[in-house]
This record gives sequence, C-alpha cells and structure tokens, in this order.
Amino acid sequence: MNTQPADRAPHVVIAGGGITGLSAGWYLQQEAARRGISLDYNILEQSPRWGGKVRTEQVESPGHAPFILEAGADAFITRKPWALELARDLGLDERILPVSQTRTFVLHGGRPVPLPDGLQLLVPTRLMPFLRSPLFSLRGKLRTGLDWLIPPRRSDEDETLASFVRRRLGAEMLDRLAEPLLGGVYNGDPERQSIAATFPQFPALERQYGSLIRGMRATQPERSASPFISFETGAQEIVGALVTQLRGSLQLNTAVRCIERLPDQRYRVLTTSEGALEADAVILTTPAYVTAKLLHDLAPAAAQHLSAIRYAGIGTAYFAFRREHVPHPLDGAGVVIPGSERRRIDGVTWTSSKWSGRAPSGYALLRVFFGGPRTRDTLKLEEAELVAVVRDELQAIFGISAPPLFHRIYRWEDGYPQYDIGHLERVAAAERALPAGVVAAGSAYHGVGVPDCVRQGREAAEKVAAMVGERVGEGV
Repeated sequence: MNTQPADRAPHVVIAGGGITGLSAGWYLQQEAARRGISLDYNILEQSPRWGGKVRTEQVESPGHAPFILEAGADAFITRKPWALELARDLGLDERILPVSQTRTFVLHGGRPVPLPDGLQLLVPTRLMPFLRSPLFSLRGKLRTGLDWLIPPRRSDEDETLASFVRRRLGAEMLDRLAEPLLGGVYNGDPERQSIAATFPQFPALERQYGSLIRGMRATQPERSASPFISFETGAQEIVGALVTQLRGSLQLNTAVRCIERLPDQRYRVLTTSEGALEADAVILTTPAYVTAKLLHDLAPAAAQHLSAIRYAGIGTAYFAFRREHVPHPLDGAGVVIPGSERRRIDGVTWTSSKWSGRAPSGYALLRVFFGGPRTRDTLKLEEAELVAVVRDELQAIFGISAPPLFHRIYRWEDGYPQYDIGHLERVAAAERALPAGVVAAGSAYHGVGVPDCVRQGREAAEKVAAMVGERVGEGV
C-alpha cells in the first residue's frame, strides 16, 4: 500500500555535479519512468560549472579551427561500456569520435621507444616482437618468460601492484611498464597501489590459468571497435547533453553543509544557498574527504573509513607548436616516462595525433603530465618556472627548441583518490556503515575513470529508486 502522502512526490538530493552526480540524476529519471513513480531531485554543485574534472576548453586560432584542450579525461575506454551507453542514450551517436592513434611509447635511455606489438598492458602475447624490443634486457625478457612456470598464488589477500608484478614478471617489467603505465592510470605509487582494486583481472588470470601470459592469450578479445572514444568538440559534450536533458532542480554555487536525520527516517540537507531541503534519500558524489565531513555526525563509522582514503594532486599542461618546429614524427598516442628516467614530467600525450580535430592542420598540440608520485614537487612550482621545466623536458626528449604558440596549465590539487592496498575492504566497511537512504558514489570507490563513475551513478540511482519505489508502493 502507498505510504507516501498523496500531495508529495519522493525527493532525492544529489550532492556533487560531476559526471557521477549528473549520471545519477539521469538514471533516477529513467528508473522513475520504468517503475511508474513520480520522483523529484536536486543536484547541488558547489562550483560555478558542471562536470567536475570533465572540462573542455577551446583556444581560438584565427583563420583556423580551434585547438581543443581537456583539463581532465580526454578519452572513455569502451571495454567499460557505461559511458558509451550513456552517450547513446543521450542521442550523441553522431558526435562520438574514435581515437586515431593508440600506439604507446615508453621513454628508455632518454628516447621514446614503442611498446612491442602484442603487448596487452604488461603481458606479451606475441613472442617475436617482445624478444626484438629494445625496451627490455635479455635478462628482463627471460624473467618475464618465467611467468609460464611460476606457480600461482592461491591466497585471495590483497597485494600491491609492485609486489604482484615483481612476483609474476620481474623488477624490470615493474620499472619499465607497470610503474609509468598502470600506476599512471591511477596516479598512484605501485608500492602502495592495490592490485585487487585497480587491476583485478590480473590476479583473476593468475588464479584461473596459472600464468598471465597463458591467460591473456586465451582470453584476448577480438577488437572491432575503437578502444577509446571522445566527442567531436571534447569530453564536455556528454556533460552538456546531461545538463540539457535533466528535469530535476540543478543548482550551481551551492554546497551541502550538513545532513540531519529526521524522526520519520527522512533527511534534512542544509545547504549554503538553498536553505534546508528534505529528502527521502541522499546520494553523495563528493570527494571521500568531503563526504566524510558530511557524515561525521550522521554516520561516524562510515566517516572514519572514508577519511582514510588518501588523495593526491596531478597537473597537466598543453603546449601548441607549429608542426615544422617539432622534429619528432609524433607517430602514436604519446609517451609514458618511468621514474628511473629521472625526468621532471610523467608523460606526454601527442593530442594532435591521438585525436582528429584537436589542432588545426599544420600545428602540433602536446599534453604534458606532471605532479605524479615521482614528480610531486612540480605541482608547487610557479607558472613561469613550470613552463621552463616543461620546455626543457620537451627539448631534451623531442628536440623542440621553438617557443610554444600558447600554453595552458591545469592543476588538480587533491584531485585523485589513491587506491591503496586494502581499498576494497575499506570501501565495503564504509558502505556497510551508511544509514538507509544514503549512498556514496564516485571516483574514490569503485574506479576513477568516467565509465566507472557513470556506472556508480547508475547503481546509486537504481538503489535509491528501488528504496523509494518500495516506500510509495511502486505507483500503487
């Protein structure tokens, strides 16, 4: 029987207007329609713009198409289908842009060296290209080959990425690939990064096949579609489409101050500009340290677990050049840089090669990453000093001596959650301690990528809609 007052639809408050919060709003709409219930929601974002770390900037070029720059993610991986599915639901099919280049280089001895063909993340699936590659010594190649013979670890206990790679593939593979490539995805230190939380497919292959090489060769998927996508004018397109099609109340420059439990088991959400909102459920997509503060009185055990999730900063800088001033062919997606190379940057994406339409014809657009685990000091540099450091590195690595046509720098202080060993247990404990009707979602919990955040927004919406549906009797 419907226990909801006839004159009031259930109400949900979503804290955070990044991709997770916006996705949660979208899927609340879909779930309410599917269940035949009326449902209202607010999305509250403390900043003056939607999208969180999904942010695109266009730099005009007189007489040419603009340069397109991403402050955050520049690609959505299609192996995790949730962002692609959302884009299609939003009617963005004709706007989807497949990646043009996926070939990755690794800086080795000061020079960019391509990954050997057949290398799947860390795992060589083709023998001869791996044996011919100058990236690894003969000893390193033989050590990697021992993966065929090393018995699998039977324990389900979490392990660091560094420990796992050393054990299965050797220290050289950790240094040359795992640290810059897999650690780089999470902006993490492999000596602290949880393998179970970040790359669970590797322990799964070890358990099932006894060898990563054997398992990867047995499960290697057929690739017919682009492994990465974006949109014609940048990742911000998916944010714009969401905001346009959301029917709830959306407020910028509005933060949640605290959450109180009401006697009827609903919630009062106090905000900085909207006063108090009463809600049947609350979805928190704020960073874990913000969520912990909001839950300090309401759910102290959950807050304690969430406050243990570390964050680190990251930075990215774009430099544009005339193409003739860049001696390197830029024949790939970019280069990652191991810490052992002792450079002051972490990697470079060759944006104008990786994507079509990101720079006018005759120009090169490079995206430099800095501030990772091995280069944290660069995050604190003043802009002029940082520009000098990056220019020195671009000259040393690619031979670029010309001044850039322009540059843009973006810094995300405390912008990256760190998936340290034990992360899954920490998150599970926090989720168990949340009161009924409160859901936490976002990059701090079950994946940092945009597809992961879309999935978490969807799951949060489905959970809340199911709870509200039971309360109102599913439209009865």
